[in-house]
Amino acid sequence: MKTSRKAVLVSMVLGSMATGGLLGATVLAPSSSGAATTSTTASSGSAAPSGAPATGTFHSNENAAHEKTESAAREAQENAGQMPTIP
Repeated sequence: MKTSRKAVLVSMVLGSMATGGLLGATVLAPSSSGAATTSTTASSGSAAPSGAPATGTFHSNENAAHEKTESAAREAQENAGQMPTIP
């Protein structure tokens, strides 16, 4: 095998290993999973808790078809003006 072909082959192997390593580190990095992380940014003018909509209020779905499928506990939460947590 000629020296130039060896150099091309070696550079291709090293390049693919580096690309695979970078891709694996990006996909498997702990920071990319988002689990157990907290945000420390301050909200501007909103006193809504994390995960809640920043603006607006909760409006229950009073459609007759929807009302037939929901439980009494969920309806009680909706009537109290709470965001339902019961399916």
